[in-house]
Amino acid sequence: MSKAYNIAVLPGDGIGQEVVPEAVRVLKAIADIYGHSFQFEEMLVGGAAIDAYGTPLRDEDLEKCKQADAVLFGANGGPKWDNPKAEVRPEQALLWLRKGLELFANLRPVKVTDSMLDASPLKPELVKGVDLVVVRELTGGIYFGQPSKRWEENGQRHAVDTLYYSEEEIRRVVRTACDIAMSRRKKVTSVDKANVLSSSRLWREVATEVAQEYPEIEMEHILVDAMTMHIMRAPKSFDVIVTENMFGDILTDEAAMLTGSIGLLPSASLGARVKENGIRPGLYEPIHGSAPDIAGKGIANPTATILSAALMLRYSFGLENEASSIEQAVSKALSEGKATADIVRDGKALSTREMTDVIINYIYENSKSTTGV
Repeated sequence: MSKAYNIAVLPGDGIGQEVVPEAVRVLKAIADIYGHSFQFEEMLVGGAAIDAYGTPLRDEDLEKCKQADAVLFGANGGPKWDNPKAEVRPEQALLWLRKGLELFANLRPVKVTDSMLDASPLKPELVKGVDLVVVRELTGGIYFGQPSKRWEENGQRHAVDTLYYSEEEIRRVVRTACDIAMSRRKKVTSVDKANVLSSSRLWREVATEVAQEYPEIEMEHILVDAMTMHIMRAPKSFDVIVTENMFGDILTDEAAMLTGSIGLLPSASLGARVKENGIRPGLYEPIHGSAPDIAGKGIANPTATILSAALMLRYSFGLENEASSIEQAVSKALSEGKATADIVRDGKALSTREMTDVIINYIYENSKSTTGV
């Protein structure tokens, strides 16, 4: 039985304003094929909201996002707002959304298809078969710890940021990683800096305790500096990686290069809340930034945002068949050499809209052969 779903749409800045509408087009195609009703409400966020309202995210828009079934987000920031001394910055919007929506786990899948082996800067034999998920803690750590400030003293500039974690913050995100691993290869790699940081020693201690709740799970602990090497040297050895906020931010951008382009990788940010109707609200976004150097040219890769919409269907709405149909269409497009400028190897680079057209056409073709629609 089909349902009605309310989706908050926040394109943001730069190429976010180009790729998010393409993902909305894909969702409308899914609604048409499967008989769902998706209601979209678009809002300004980031630099666009600063220009319009003087704040990167209005309280009323945050409240609308809280009431929505899911949030589709684009990107934040650009040179126009790139003043490190500014008290109001576009990036604050995403932090406020994550905190306000209580989204503590950020899932970033990295899967290398055979058709994309040549796109990776690594040797094909290293990346062939890579299929991993990074689970990044999202609402704690150094990005939210207090105090966080700068000041002048005796003619010298000073600054401090605080890396803080509670036991429960660690426990819930490690449990999320273990739950995901149970449906995969049952291996979890916990990344920390326990040889130096007190917060990491607590992280490792709690992660070890959580692992005991999952006797089928193989858990290993790796220091973050070593992990930056291992993820390039032997990426196929990893299944689910779980780590704290800042380490996860860095490692996921590094892992993105396994696929050859950051424009291919989606993400899902989830909390613990589940509505009475079974919907688990979340925020879905590509992991790339606003890419101001190509914004407005119509050449941005929409794939990561489209795949983020697929994650929305899977994790928030429980629509597995619909999510798979998008992922299969993307895979087919890439296998046939359909690609935007960032990943094209032979032939003509497609525009943002042309790439989406190809994916939508494959979704419709697949639906005719599998659902009889």
